[in-house]
Amino acid sequence: MKSLLLNTIKIAALLLVMGLSSCEKYLDIVPKGKKIPTTLADFDALLRDEYGNQRMDITQAILLLNDKFETASNLSYYKLYNANYNWDENADRIAFNNSDEGTYYNAYTAISTSNLIITNAGSATESSDADRKQLIAQAKILRALNYFVLANYYADTYEEATAAGKLSVPLILSADIGAAYTQVSIKELYDFMLKDITEALPDLRAQGATILHANIGSAYALAARIHLQMGQYAQALSAANEALKQNDKLYDWTEFYNKYKTQIEAPDQYVNAPSPMGYDFVENYSFRHGGRQYSSTEVNIRTDRATRFEQGDARFASRWKLRTVGADTYFKSITTGFYNYGGFTTTEVYLIKAECQARQNDISGAMNTLNAVRVKRILPQYYTALSATTVQDAVKLIQRTKGNELILGITPFADMRRLNKDPDYARTLTKTENGVSLSLSPASHLWTMPFPQGAIKNPGNGTITQNVNK
Repeated sequence: MKSLLLNTIKIAALLLVMGLSSCEKYLDIVPKGKKIPTTLADFDALLRDEYGNQRMDITQAILLLNDKFETASNLSYYKLYNANYNWDENADRIAFNNSDEGTYYNAYTAISTSNLIITNAGSATESSDADRKQLIAQAKILRALNYFVLANYYADTYEEATAAGKLSVPLILSADIGAAYTQVSIKELYDFMLKDITEALPDLRAQGATILHANIGSAYALAARIHLQMGQYAQALSAANEALKQNDKLYDWTEFYNKYKTQIEAPDQYVNAPSPMGYDFVENYSFRHGGRQYSSTEVNIRTDRATRFEQGDARFASRWKLRTVGADTYFKSITTGFYNYGGFTTTEVYLIKAECQARQNDISGAMNTLNAVRVKRILPQYYTALSATTVQDAVKLIQRTKGNELILGITPFADMRRLNKDPDYARTLTKTENGVSLSLSPASHLWTMPFPQGAIKNPGNGTITQNVNK
């Protein structure tokens, strides 16, 4: 396997220094211009490295969902893009995945940094014991979050009956180059993620040093997400409620829309309003970038994807606007700034809670929780409180809102994968592309991404088995 620290470890001597069993093995000579971390601040600098450790590239999942508009030139140039975007069952995505490795190596970069901190920050100087424990706990949450992305990208979704018998992804517990690892089962990986969270919670605080640092709320939000993915609704509901005790604020997108209404509604005007979804977003438990970590606009949205938003959705209308350029018509991004695609927000936790309430037959409670989110999104002239009479109807309404609210993050992809295993909720995606009708079956192998060729051809001190045939 490639060096997992290649893109993130800016203190190069760490590769040789960390993870050793005794102080006698530390380097006697520090490479010129480099520094061996000794203080807590040194280790903390690694955790908050936004380019290396605080971004989450899930491009292929977004393309598969058709949650963005992709240009014909990109589809022509990037064969893997085209295979996923146009649901080509015959494409050899393994052969195509020789350069699109961002998801895999970004995640394992952050995991490697987490491993380094977990192993070594306990002896950091210029800090209290509580501060050292907190940083180690934050690294465990970061590690578990990245394993969740990997598990729901490169392996089958969790099913209790089969999880112990199917392979997931490599479980790597060391930052050392050449460290041994095992490609564990799906069940083993999920158990490990929950273990990391359980161990971390006692040492976390209500607030971290920055919004990049995990806190109590983000740990419970991650636990709720994982338990929901496992179909453990009581545990997910309990964790969601604990997260909401830490923060239950919801941003009012109707107010944002009214504030910028003139420029949003002006014909042929695409002046960018500031994104409210950045570091100081009121809904944040913790923040993490998507594939990019610099201030920018969002991706553009397909016109058929836009139809799945509710009428009067101020959140959608505040972020995208219909535009035609040449032969292309799409919804163009009209905000600029930063976007919390990879962290945790109260909206996700509210909607996890709503689904868990519905699954446990508290349908009215589920609808109340769902409507608490919707009333902050749907413009008053369009808003009507939703109701449901069956669990299935309630879950479908919740998922409609959740898929729209969390668009461009990993959650809609993970949700659809788990729901596709249930005939009550499985859904075939359809579209028309260049006059051709296309569809994506709930049972398609395309829902699992192939490991990149770099990982397969250079596995290091372990073995990796592809989880798909193409």
